[in-house]
Amino acid sequence: MHLVSWNVNGIRAIIKKEFVNNVRAMAPDVLCLQETKAATDEVYSTCELLPEYKVFANSSKARKGYSGTAILTKEEPIHVSYDLGLEEHDLEGRVITAEFPGYFLVTVYTPNSGEGLKRLDYRQTWDVAFREYLQWLSRRKPVIACGDFNVAHQPIDIARPKENYNKSAGYTQQEIDGFSTLLNAGFVDSFRHFHPTEVKYTYWNFVISGREKNIGWRIDHFLVAQKFLPQVKEALVYDQYHGSDHCPVGLKF
Repeated sequence: MHLVSWNVNGIRAIIKKEFVNNVRAMAPDVLCLQETKAATDEVYSTCELLPEYKVFANSSKARKGYSGTAILTKEEPIHVSYDLGLEEHDLEGRVITAEFPGYFLVTVYTPNSGEGLKRLDYRQTWDVAFREYLQWLSRRKPVIACGDFNVAHQPIDIARPKENYNKSAGYTQQEIDGFSTLLNAGFVDSFRHFHPTEVKYTYWNFVISGREKNIGWRIDHFLVAQKFLPQVKEALVYDQYHGSDHCPVGLKF
């Protein structure tokens, strides 16, 4: 099985680039998308260009053209559910869960703490709720969680750790601790497990030409249940693919 996760920064924008060709080059069995920035029917109509996939979309109810997630899968899931079941966290289309015979696959677009860290308090409540949701699922089957977690976990995961620490959303101690707590709840950062010293980024700021300068962040992750780890063969960062300010990440098992 080959899973791919990609924050597309607008599905209607990326589809006009090499997106379809890139997806077919990677050839995932399941493709998880974040930040689709489109209504559910717009996601479905856009994904008609990839007819080999069944499409499930979750869009923001609070703001049009904001946030949003999707799962495209060749295999029909046993069941698909949306959100966390908590009203305060379920307005922005940030979570989809697909159940397969051997595991749950959860895709997430974690809330950004925002300019001036104005959403950091909310982000911390989200981290707790999301962790508890994954733990609840884990009582039934192993969980794979993928997406844009909006956190660089260690200094190796960010090009300029000192300049950003406790100043920039995605690299505050509170967010780092939240991610550590999630890992300690029984999950493994698959890329860091297989590549303990490799520097790879998955997000680059367009404004500062971050990609050209390789000033980036590794904030897109595949987390796997500890007990599922023996089945995992490889974790990948597909930084050769463009079209978004994020690149795809992959998992093979």
